[in-house]
Amino acid sequence: MTTTVLTGISELTTNVAHGDDPCGTIADAAIVIRDGRVAWTGRRLDLTDHDATQGARHDLDGRAVVPGFVDSHTHLVFAGDRADEFEARTRGVPYAAGGIRRTVAATRAATDEELRERLQALVAELHRQGTTTFEIKTGYDLTVEGEERLARLAREVTKEVTFLGAHIVPPEWDDDREGYIEIVCTAMLDAVRPHARWIDVFCETGAFTAEEGERILRAGIAAGLLPRVHGNQLSAGPGVALAVGMGAASVDHCTYLSDDDVALLAGSSTVATLLPGVEFSTRHPYPDARRLIDAGATVALASDCNPGSSFTSSLPLMIALAVREMGMTPAEAVWAATAGGARALRRDDVGHLGAGARADLVVLDAPTRVHLAYRPGVPLVQAVYVEGVRRV
Repeated sequence: MTTTVLTGISELTTNVAHGDDPCGTIADAAIVIRDGRVAWTGRRLDLTDHDATQGARHDLDGRAVVPGFVDSHTHLVFAGDRADEFEARTRGVPYAAGGIRRTVAATRAATDEELRERLQALVAELHRQGTTTFEIKTGYDLTVEGEERLARLAREVTKEVTFLGAHIVPPEWDDDREGYIEIVCTAMLDAVRPHARWIDVFCETGAFTAEEGERILRAGIAAGLLPRVHGNQLSAGPGVALAVGMGAASVDHCTYLSDDDVALLAGSSTVATLLPGVEFSTRHPYPDARRLIDAGATVALASDCNPGSSFTSSLPLMIALAVREMGMTPAEAVWAATAGGARALRRDDVGHLGAGARADLVVLDAPTRVHLAYRPGVPLVQAVYVEGVRRV
């Protein structure tokens, strides 16, 4: 049995709710890790009562600890670059989802090794910024063989793989939209299914309608995949209603919401996953997290790391943006980037540091989690542990 004891923690965020504190904050804390799992958390002064004398001890010298970040929405397998689109937006050119086609063309032309090399670099980037659990979507090839390839490569680095053949209709199918949807629901789904856990659909103007989205999600569910939805990014469309109606784990973006959308989310288990990196990049209005939280909806934060609308992998940046632009407190934003992301992935083993949880945690070079928003852009991640082993 391998035991590690971390002491000298100025502020420990466990996300095990205590009284009015959903973050389960413990001051002057310690953690005992055994065989990659959290065995005990509590005040340092109480540590001697929990037989932690045999393990390797590490004094964190007054640093704060939070659970490893859980990024429940990324598009990490791709080729090409769209910096010119970002630069054009700085001159006032509006964002259009049609840029996805450029990434599709570049990804199709890339070799497996080229895609794998970039994917591994992005995963290392995630880890350096404290992300220990992450989801990856397909959707940048949109052929049967190509989507299988993207899912297979994604599965090499995460269990949380999402089939997003319903990203857009590729140009070669412009004259046969129905034919493409049929391929997504049959041959493409069959090819990707062995590597994937989730199925997603982009329910938005210029992508797929609610009726098309329901058909695609039902096919995925019948094949054993779990549903999630891209929705309400560009307008107050039907994405939220589709997600809640299908029992989706999350609906992601939620930039434009009607009162009915908010009520649906508050009355369901579907998580509203907010992606402020998109609004930072596209200059669209930020989602109103305060409105959702006050209504009782569950909110997650994710990066939406992709080459077109949010080319960042930094959940610390998402936390800072959520606090500055979206009405969240630092505690709410950290919870959303950890426990909220876990709920969006229907995981109960990550996103918290309760007894039995996977020992994924981030040591901050700061005395409190508030510094994640207080000192935006500063590399505060001092160490990252995955299943009790230091990786960064």
